[in-house]
Amino acid sequence: MSSASAGAGARSILCAGIIVLDEVFRVDRFPQPDAKTQAQSFFIVNGGCAANAAVAIARLGGRAALAGPLGEDSNGDRVLAALAREEIDCTGCQRLAGVPTALSAIFIDARGDRMIVTHCDDRLAAATPADAARLVARADAVVADNRFPEFVRPICVAARARGLTVVLDADRPTQTSDELFRIATHVVFSAECLRATTGLDDLGAALAAIAATTSSFLAVTQGPRDVLWREAATLRRSPVFAVEAIDTLGAGDVFHGAFTLALAEGRDVVAALRFAAAAAGLKCTRLGGSMAAPRRAEVEALLATR
Repeated sequence: MSSASAGAGARSILCAGIIVLDEVFRVDRFPQPDAKTQAQSFFIVNGGCAANAAVAIARLGGRAALAGPLGEDSNGDRVLAALAREEIDCTGCQRLAGVPTALSAIFIDARGDRMIVTHCDDRLAAATPADAARLVARADAVVADNRFPEFVRPICVAARARGLTVVLDADRPTQTSDELFRIATHVVFSAECLRATTGLDDLGAALAAIAATTSSFLAVTQGPRDVLWREAATLRRSPVFAVEAIDTLGAGDVFHGAFTLALAEGRDVVAALRFAAAAAGLKCTRLGGSMAAPRRAEVEALLATR
């Protein structure tokens, strides 16, 4: 898990889960049925929760490693080449012969909001890691998304066996009884996932419902609104940074990566949430998905001025 740009004392973070190639169209407004829409710009960028988190960690000065399934195709080649440029260790990436790499078509409107359509072969979701214990052997912490639970569950279990912090990016709606909520030390939901998983619109009540099933730290992000988190039975709020958003693509993944790195560096939860909010906020001010993730100095400067 080495990176030429990471310092000697940099924390090593393993990112586990989905890896996607994103084809991004920037439009004034989202397409309507049976209508043709002209894009103002178009670019291709790496995506997927785990891959985006790895980019964020590398740019923030951590040693990032990535583990996840992807196809043995030209899109997979392109993804790995881009990750290599970010100095991310991809030896844990598992390529599947005859399977296409996951692909997304993404529309970003003038407000920075996004619409995403993803194609992911079922064989990617069914993949499991060859040696989970080896993957976590040199990690200081793990961040995993729940898009590929069969792949990330053994990794999270192996990480917990080593006593590591395991942050779960709860991005895919599931059941309140999902064992990943109990395996992880920290679970950070998107608002959409938390509502869909619990069937509750009130996010505080939804967190309480999950808390009845796990002792893990629980939080939920909600875009430009405060992050909600539970301290014992008390609902707390962590403010985010007011920014002019032009591209929210990958912001949640940047948040999870930054949060995990901050915890691994010894910050308490309050400081880690603030660090993550600063990183995600800066990312939203720039077009380019995860490739617009900020550097460490930029995040520290924002924290110092606000």
